[in-house]
Amino acid sequence: MIPDSASRSARGVYGISVTSELSGIAAQTLRLYESRGLLTPSRTDGGTRRYSDDDLERLRRITELVDQGVNLAGIARILD
Repeated sequence: MIPDSASRSARGVYGISVTSELSGIAAQTLRLYESRGLLTPSRTDGGTRRYSDDDLERLRRITELVDQGVNLAGIARILD
């Protein structure tokens, strides 16, 4: 359970298929971004990924950087 102090935008509410549809990014690419440390969705007790509004905003930024030709290692440095 997420503490009450956590902002609503940080709560993981979207499954991977919904996140894929909302962001326009394939589920496999979302998994790749997670494996590269660019994204850290929350997990249910059963291990299902749950993405938040904050994650969707981060994905928008990642997409902008990819479109500008920045590689994943560069994106990781920029986002950190």
